[in-house]
Amino acid sequence: MTLLEHNDLQSAPAPLPNQIPQRFWTGTSFHSPEVYELDCGGFAMDDADLRPDSALAGRMREIYDAVGLVVLRNTGLTEAAAMRSFAQLMVGAEMEYEGGANPRDKIEGNVYEIGAPLVARLPYHHEMSYVSKSTKLISFICIDDLPDRGATFVSDGVASTDALLATEFGQKLKEHGVCYHRSLTDATSFADGIGYGVYNHWQQSFGTDDPAVAEAKAVERGLIVEWGPHRKMLTRFYNPAFEYFPRLDRNLLYASLADHGIWFDTWPLVQHLPFEERPLHMTFGDDTDFTHSELEQFIKVYDDYGTKVDWRQGDVAVICNYRFAHGRPEIDLEDGESRKLGVLLGEQFDRIGQLPDKW
Repeated sequence: MTLLEHNDLQSAPAPLPNQIPQRFWTGTSFHSPEVYELDCGGFAMDDADLRPDSALAGRMREIYDAVGLVVLRNTGLTEAAAMRSFAQLMVGAEMEYEGGANPRDKIEGNVYEIGAPLVARLPYHHEMSYVSKSTKLISFICIDDLPDRGATFVSDGVASTDALLATEFGQKLKEHGVCYHRSLTDATSFADGIGYGVYNHWQQSFGTDDPAVAEAKAVERGLIVEWGPHRKMLTRFYNPAFEYFPRLDRNLLYASLADHGIWFDTWPLVQHLPFEERPLHMTFGDDTDFTHSELEQFIKVYDDYGTKVDWRQGDVAVICNYRFAHGRPEIDLEDGESRKLGVLLGEQFDRIGQLPDKW
């Protein structure tokens, strides 16, 4: 199931009772556009600008190093391959999307689809936080835009970390960490049926049809693997909720409710399932569940420091995966509309979790 097919689902499903609202921001961006935007109108956007020592590359690094976020505007680019080339000025060594939760296909090279229906809300998250091999940064390229909506939101990780640690809930996360529970279906059980409605198959997640190879790849990423009925792959990953960020020499919040069953509150054909039957679940590291109040706090601490990033065709964004989480609300399409982003994952790193003296 491709992203374009996902776009055929144009109307968001009706919300279920007792869902926790997610605002993504306060109505005012935590970071103003002047801080992270780079107007490319004065650049030729040709091969000379793609050199690592070009003025454009230098300015990108300057903004990214200072903020952890840079967005190229007014690029004039229309092709995904060209956008990818400019993203690579920051992305560098690209990480293969292997062991991921979302059912993503490739658009071009290592440019992936978002892997989610547009009508599904995507809560704030740090990419690949639910496995031991994560990515240092993530890049989005805008292939098709909507004129008045379809924004991505990013949440400041330093501010959210400080706010959460000031609460009893934050201290509990610091002490116990989290456990990520995933349930990956067997593609052969759905050969004649839907794809995205069951979220993801282990064959697509790990790039193999061999369960032994899939299990080996999962174990390599720190996962505990069990096999359920109908060759369903059940995994658990225990890890701190914070990750040490060398550049700032401190621990930053690296867990979010995108890895909880809440992720599926607006996901077509999955949202009706009770939490214990949804493909993702998340608990404290001692296997106890979050209370409703703790879930509300977890969502709010990201929403309070959100920044709205609007899209126009040709925009290229590079986001530090330590310093920012990203997400978006549901998007409804009208007839003839399209909103399509491509994703590049940056250099892979082995998670080390939180360090005891880096708070």
